[in-house]
Amino acid sequence: MAGSNYKLDTKLIHAGIEPDPTTGAIMTPIYQTSTYVQAAPGEHKGYEYARTQNPTRTVLQNALAAIENGTHGLCFGSGMAATDAVIKLLSPGDEVIVSNDLYGGTYRIMTKVFANYGIKFHFVDMFNAEGINQYVNGNTKMIWIETPTNPLLNVIDIAACAAIAKKNNLLLVCDNTFASPYLQTPLDLGADIVLHSATKYLGGHSDVVHGALIVKDEKLDEKLRFIQNSCGAVPGPHDCWLVLRGIKTLHVRMQRHCENGEAIAKYLRSHPKVAKVLWVGFEDHPNHGIAKKQMRGFGGMISFTLKNDDLNEAIAVLSKTKLFSLAESLGGVESLIGHPASMTHGSIPREERIKNGLVDSLIRLSVGIEAIEDLIEDLKQAIG
Repeated sequence: MAGSNYKLDTKLIHAGIEPDPTTGAIMTPIYQTSTYVQAAPGEHKGYEYARTQNPTRTVLQNALAAIENGTHGLCFGSGMAATDAVIKLLSPGDEVIVSNDLYGGTYRIMTKVFANYGIKFHFVDMFNAEGINQYVNGNTKMIWIETPTNPLLNVIDIAACAAIAKKNNLLLVCDNTFASPYLQTPLDLGADIVLHSATKYLGGHSDVVHGALIVKDEKLDEKLRFIQNSCGAVPGPHDCWLVLRGIKTLHVRMQRHCENGEAIAKYLRSHPKVAKVLWVGFEDHPNHGIAKKQMRGFGGMISFTLKNDDLNEAIAVLSKTKLFSLAESLGGVESLIGHPASMTHGSIPREERIKNGLVDSLIRLSVGIEAIEDLIEDLKQAIG
């Protein structure tokens, strides 16, 4: 199925899925076991110990590879565990070029954990991908991007970054969490590794923490699979089952996220108290042309600021919403509202945040799939 010509909507429901050979169950069973009986030492049916393999996880990994147009998928206990595995491909003295607007947890693990092991990270503006070239040197091994970025919704040209990576024999890692494979498939544009916090749109129901990597290169898969097994940050079978369940409706959910996101973005832009709305679907959004070229829609993630840029007024809005729940995370069916400066990006030093445009009063929305009229009314009463 991974190499089939089926459309994405079909692959989301069927990829990697086979009826249970014992019962004919159409849904993949949850293989809740820690070990597997062997007929004799070394004689087994492909499964030995659940840290290394689990049948439920295998089905999910195959499905992830199919929907991202890759050949190999790997699952982890969280998005950060997946991030950790990728950075463990590096050695002391290696350098990484990273987009300067990115998830706070990614920034934290790079600067507070792996920097201590002699890996150097350059956080740079990637609005123009050609600017990456000046940071490439003999120690550079990897380019790391998010697109759209979290939380400023910047768009990075994946194909241009891939060309630079290929020219310099570097790995290109693309965090595809905000877009999901429904909106873009970075491997098709030249990325080497696609990363997901599957907690978000892939799971889609705010009931699982999960991470994933997808690649097309067999040797790269072998290296990552060795790290996955050796370090053991793997998900349980029930978590894998929840993500499998979520993937089956990704296309219909993302359609509504996109529709609602567009309506909310346009409403906020017309609001007299709103100063700036960040949504990649606006034609005057920086790099909108690139977004239009590499994405199939513009998603339901929006950030905005109020006209007087007052933190207290922003906090008042955050506390008044009723349908938009004040919470971390994103990508669930329910709408969420958050304050990146103190929540998802609190680990980034304030001066760094401000320099990159993440001001204290910025509000981030993950627009859910509720009735759009109710969501607009909720923001109307909260903003005033």
